[in-house]
Amino acid sequence: MKSINESHNPALLSWVESANVEDCDFPLQNLPACRFSAAGRQAVGLGIGDFVFDASGYFETHQELGLSGITIESALSCGERAEFQRLLGTDTDSETREEIENRFLYPMNEVEYFLPFDIRDYTDFYCSIYHATNVGRIFRPDNPLLPNYRYVPIGYHGRASSIVITGTDVIRPKGQNRSDTENPPVFIPSRALDYEMEVGFYVGRGNDLGTTIPISEAEDHILGLSLVNDWSARDVQGWEAQPLGPFLGKNFATTVAPFVVSMDALAPFRVPAFDRGDEPAPLEYLSDPDNEKAGGIDLNLEVLIQTEKMREGGVDPHLLSRSNLKDLYWTVAQMLTHHASNGCNLQTGDLIASGTVSGKEDDQRACLLEITKRGKEPVELPNGEIRRFLEDGDEIIMRGFCEREGYRRIGFGECRGKILPSI
Repeated sequence: MKSINESHNPALLSWVESANVEDCDFPLQNLPACRFSAAGRQAVGLGIGDFVFDASGYFETHQELGLSGITIESALSCGERAEFQRLLGTDTDSETREEIENRFLYPMNEVEYFLPFDIRDYTDFYCSIYHATNVGRIFRPDNPLLPNYRYVPIGYHGRASSIVITGTDVIRPKGQNRSDTENPPVFIPSRALDYEMEVGFYVGRGNDLGTTIPISEAEDHILGLSLVNDWSARDVQGWEAQPLGPFLGKNFATTVAPFVVSMDALAPFRVPAFDRGDEPAPLEYLSDPDNEKAGGIDLNLEVLIQTEKMREGGVDPHLLSRSNLKDLYWTVAQMLTHHASNGCNLQTGDLIASGTVSGKEDDQRACLLEITKRGKEPVELPNGEIRRFLEDGDEIIMRGFCEREGYRRIGFGECRGKILPSI
């Protein structure tokens, strides 16, 4: 687990002035990594203020500095982050600053982003006990939380090929619908399209097939965190999920944010794991004193919606929910350790997501299935529109940030996606 060090010093400032603004997502203390394209080339970049620094391009030009061949993995390592902070900090000499400004610094809104990794595998967990309970109450009022939940980090294997970068439009999927239980199912566009506010993490160092990853070493295998929207067709999912679980209701699209925030940058925002009180303690292979003490992450999450009518009328996006990653029942370390506990071989670039991050309160419900109670209690938007589930033209905007007195705010940027009609 990463510890607080000089890289978190709030007094550190950048010569990139926008990085020093109080509520900036990407101050010098953050420097999240991404893959992007600008000036006709693809590169590994770092978010700094309102810009992306072409880290791979700079060090390829300056191989004498010993950091040529920058990858996302190396960009998120502690040692190289220190070098990046030096280059982008106020102590940088004027010649270096001028070269970076003129050749290796691009406005964020002028670059094209790509998936951070060539993702070969994707697993989605179900780690919010509040989400699991809320959903359980909808479908099983008398038995909302199944007994295995308190012992097993529940997950399913998602579809890596349909993971898309923020800003990619999502086509409304078709599937079998049996809302009329008196008749056979029909194959139609989904009528209950939903989002899920999630946080994902990327695997760095993997493990060999047949081996495991002790929980005490789990975070050494995690490169960093990113925002994830696990789109869900609830009507398709509800009909197909018995007896094997999620399939076509989930695998048509998953949207990820472009930036990956390093575990090092998150060190000041670690908190204890979920307080289980009188509930069963995790089994031994999922138990660790350090994880219990600081396995949680105090990450604020927001979901907003902007409909087509709102955009046309100049109405700002409407806040649907606020929640926090610290409320997860299972930590990121427990997810990773459990995933490999049967000898499953994780690989560099694998994406593992948390499942919907909902909190205890009503305004912390992080998907429309929970918010509207399966459509029975629709949301009224500021312009008078109502939503039970998503309509064509709706755009979902997800944001995340960490705050703590005495440290700079660390942001995750945005994860966006707009719904297009079925084809």
